[in-house]
Amino acid sequence: MLRKAKSLKGYKLHGSDAEIGKVKEFYFDDRHWAIRYLVADTGSWLLGRQVLISPYALVAVNKEGQYITIDLTKKQIEDSPSLNSDRPVSRQFEGDYYEYYGWPMYWYGPYMWGSYPSVVRDREKWKKPTQNEKAWDHHLRSTSAVSGYHIQAADGDIGHVEDFIIDDETWAIRYLIIDTRNWWPGKKVLVSTQWIERVSWSESTVFVNLLRETIKQSPEYTEELLITRDYETRLHRHYNHQGYWVDKGTAKKQSR
Repeated sequence: MLRKAKSLKGYKLHGSDAEIGKVKEFYFDDRHWAIRYLVADTGSWLLGRQVLISPYALVAVNKEGQYITIDLTKKQIEDSPSLNSDRPVSRQFEGDYYEYYGWPMYWYGPYMWGSYPSVVRDREKWKKPTQNEKAWDHHLRSTSAVSGYHIQAADGDIGHVEDFIIDDETWAIRYLIIDTRNWWPGKKVLVSTQWIERVSWSESTVFVNLLRETIKQSPEYTEELLITRDYETRLHRHYNHQGYWVDKGTAKKQSR
């Protein structure tokens, strides 16, 4: 299901044996545009450290109860590698973190989750990286920090990032919600992360190889809109792009 990142903020996190906190924000990478960690607000528990939860531990999102089920105990989280709240997430930390939990490292392999196009929780299906597989470099960013970034079309500015649309099956960021109020009052649009050309972190700008007028004429997005497959199909047809769900099916066949 597709969900807005900001709508998940504040959801309670139900661990295997206790509540561990609430959703604060997310870290994602700028290569696959995938959520790599949920950042938990633990209140007075574990002060001074960031508590990161990988999608490998995210079992299910409950919209009615506004909570996310986590397949970890409080003790497991407490004993996990510690990361100071004022430190960036380093490769050394991630290596220790994934080794501690025994999960496959996502930075080895061609797919979004390393050797897999989506999160595989069955340990019997996990593969070990071969000697030929090299780790790819990545940069983690927080959804809170990137909210507000400018969007630069091929022929000029079009607005800014307001939110992110997350697929809670693969934990991919499927779309950016773009607020274009300075150009077309009241209109918001979706831009697929597959259409992003590059991101300049120093300029706080996301570049897309699309024309402003093409974006202006795209199907409008509203807060009340349910993003159905019919809407997504119309959106992709407007831009003359293939849907990610087609690529996803191809990736699954290739990974077998």
